[in-house]
Amino acid sequence: MVRPDRLPRAVQRTLGRQVTLSQPSEAGAATLSPPVPRLSVESLWMTFANNRVLRDVAIDVRPGEIHGLIGQNGSGKSTLAKVLTGLYTPDPGASVAVDGVPLQLPVRPDESRARGVAVVHQSLGLVDSESVLENMRVGRLTGSRFLHRIDWRRERQAATDVFERLGRSVPLDAKVGTLREEERATVAIARALQDAHAGTGLIIFDESTRALGRRSLEHFFQILDEIVATGTAVLLITHRLEEIVDAADRVTVLRDGRVVESGREVVGLNEADLTALMLGRNLDDLDRRELPVIAADAVPVRVEGLTGLGVTDVSLEVAPGEVLGLTGLVGSGYEDIPYLLSGVTPATAGSVTLPSGTVALKGLSPATAIEAGISLVPEGREFSGLAMNLSAAENATFPETSRSKRALLPIRRGPESDRVAEWMNRLDVRPRAPKALVKTFSGGNQQKILLAKWLATAPMLFILHEPTQAVDVGARHTLVAAIRAAARDGRAIIVAGSDENELALLCDRILVFGDGVVRQELTGDLSPDSIVEAIYTNGSRSRLRQPKL
Repeated sequence: MVRPDRLPRAVQRTLGRQVTLSQPSEAGAATLSPPVPRLSVESLWMTFANNRVLRDVAIDVRPGEIHGLIGQNGSGKSTLAKVLTGLYTPDPGASVAVDGVPLQLPVRPDESRARGVAVVHQSLGLVDSESVLENMRVGRLTGSRFLHRIDWRRERQAATDVFERLGRSVPLDAKVGTLREEERATVAIARALQDAHAGTGLIIFDESTRALGRRSLEHFFQILDEIVATGTAVLLITHRLEEIVDAADRVTVLRDGRVVESGREVVGLNEADLTALMLGRNLDDLDRRELPVIAADAVPVRVEGLTGLGVTDVSLEVAPGEVLGLTGLVGSGYEDIPYLLSGVTPATAGSVTLPSGTVALKGLSPATAIEAGISLVPEGREFSGLAMNLSAAENATFPETSRSKRALLPIRRGPESDRVAEWMNRLDVRPRAPKALVKTFSGGNQQKILLAKWLATAPMLFILHEPTQAVDVGARHTLVAAIRAAARDGRAIIVAGSDENELALLCDRILVFGDGVVRQELTGDLSPDSIVEAIYTNGSRSRLRQPKL
């Protein structure tokens, strides 16, 4: 017998109409009928050619809860999300139901939308060049009965109604590309919410928080808390384990396509516990940051008078063997530094002095930067870091084979293959398939290939922007170890990022930006709390979602 006050907080919130007490039995006891799951998945198998990626997956998401779904890259999380949204067809025998009503498989988007299922993808699925209204109503626009013209007054009212449900306001005519980070997230959530009526439905967030800074992240979970309070459920797919510990009610863990923990209560779990569940083992203590070993006669890389994009007259230095972090609020300028120093975006003034000499940053091109010994691992591997339709080997050796001085020389396949094999082993790229297209690798392994691509050039200045974004904890362990090893080899390293946990793990010093200039330098104990406090100057970070009593 289960007492209502002993149920998880998400179920308690939605007992009202979902749960009923029967007449007392002869023993004077009452029985409790559990609520029908918002989402129920059973016997789900998924096979690509001869590769089985999901094995007998079962999951249930209760009304009014935030249910976390975690696992390493390649564990099957995104595949499951694509099955639930109709992009993939599962093997015969699977069952998917929403609010007790079975869905036809493969899932038809119009049917799942009618049942109140919506999804917000990694990129938020927004078109920057279009207005908020157009992004909100795309796929839902209706024409007048006779003239078949769009009734924009009706469409505006429909969008306004959704924002009012959220208690938020975003200008409907503004181009999405001009919005702040948290406003973009609000638009994506509001668009998804159009298909979920209060007390019904499910919203799936597939790595939707990957690019959100701390303030936007807190804003995001404030909205989610208000949504689940109505009884609508959330399936949260994420690599940020803090989000699970702070915000989820229950969590399901995938490992190698199988469910190894199903709907486990999050209360009492910490990030180390979740890591062990994901990997099936404990990681070495990665939080013990090693002190840098800097030679007494080491000459630092010096940046002087850097101006361009959102930064003005910035000067900094980083010694060989040191990892320097750059951070701040979105738009503070720190995120512009990697692209100015690497020639992706030409600076209007400034210089960088390397052991090989001084390079003017005004008019600097990427090719000149690479020749000078500057390499960049950019944010967004899918769009600006890798050629997804080329092989792992072609990507990893591209900086060498594409240089103009060597372009007319034949490629020596033997040394190239040996070099690729060495780096794939060193960074534990799986599978060890140099000829496989990069797009067939999981996100974490793609990031390893991107890192190998530029580490192989042995840069004097190695710049990384969000290097562990959207990778699982196992891949993160490997990437951090590789970056630290590069520092020990004498590379001067700059890491620009918004994730305070990543920065605390990697960096020896951190420069905090504001309004395009350096506002503060952090040294010594670089804890996540101290980094957040420096960025926001409002004390240590709060929980993403406050526990419900």
